[in-house]
Amino acid sequence: MWVKICANTNLADALLAVELGADAVGFVFAESKRRVTVEQVAEITLGLVEGVEKVGVFTSTDAAEIVDAASGAGLTMVQLHSAFDPSLVEAVDEGSSSLVKVLQVVDVAEGMSAEALRAALLPVLRHPYVVAALLDASHGGASGGTGKTFDWEETARVVREVQAETLGQVIVAGGLNAENVRAAIAAFGPWGVDVASGVEASAGKKDAEKMRAFIAAAKRG
Repeated sequence: MWVKICANTNLADALLAVELGADAVGFVFAESKRRVTVEQVAEITLGLVEGVEKVGVFTSTDAAEIVDAASGAGLTMVQLHSAFDPSLVEAVDEGSSSLVKVLQVVDVAEGMSAEALRAALLPVLRHPYVVAALLDASHGGASGGTGKTFDWEETARVVREVQAETLGQVIVAGGLNAENVRAAIAAFGPWGVDVASGVEASAGKKDAEKMRAFIAAAKRG
């Protein structure tokens, strides 16, 4: 199971995440209590081993801005937290000479129908430049880092069907923690899981034991 520990703000937390078995560490460049700068992240990524994915979270729809930030910060992957736009994905891919992989967030809003979720997921998972679709909860217009889950019972069937149909990869996020990550994996059969607030001591500062428990649970079996 691919595991991403997101919203890192310092080298110590990022190093510990990797030491504990995380496959990716994330950094938030969007408006957030956990927001970091290109310069801050560049210092962190210099201290990380090769092989771990360094992921930048962006709400910007300016491809040049995203590519410049990815290059300056030493990122290997960008997570687009805006509405799916194939032209943006292609511009980021071309601008970074395909060296930076793309994750596309798909927000699952409260009351979202199965048909709407399917319609949102299909084009993302079919796009050749998108590595994976990241499912996150959307509450009151906010998404990412809300610490809230979405309706797994209503969405898991659709997600499994679309993954099988497209052979695409889905990452589940939104309110995950060490206590519920195994249930999320059982429900969705995802390629990966992503956590931020569920392993924090406070906004932007990780809790070592929560992180250890989350990664161990996600990687089990």
